[in-house]
Amino acid sequence: MMRLDGFGLFVEDMAKMIRFYRDVLGFEIKEDENTENVYLLKDGTLFMLYGRRNFEKMTSRKYEYIKGLNGHSEIALYVDTFDEVDAEYAKAVGKGAVSVLEPTTEPWGQRTCYIADPEGNLIEIGSFNRPFEH
Repeated sequence: MMRLDGFGLFVEDMAKMIRFYRDVLGFEIKEDENTENVYLLKDGTLFMLYGRRNFEKMTSRKYEYIKGLNGHSEIALYVDTFDEVDAEYAKAVGKGAVSVLEPTTEPWGQRTCYIADPEGNLIEIGSFNRPFEH
């Protein structure tokens, strides 16, 4: 049986991406900024940053990468209250995250917003105004 272990992003500028996820979003990244790969267990989920060049070398292939906002995927972060959505959005944008969608309460009862990391990956911060549960 296969289980979801985690997810990764293929990164062009590792130092910049480490600074973003560590300093802007507060991920506890221990690796040095000039590392080749980051493996971080966050809230029971493996989060990885892979150097693009290393991955291309390992697989003996070239890949295409989107420049600008990447509409193919998102990372979803959950907070317990609507107020925290607004606060975390403001904090992230204040520290340099790119705003994509300001906090909005959607018809399905979720307050959500979107920011982007330095390489254009979309990050959602959302809440149903109750504690996190799977």
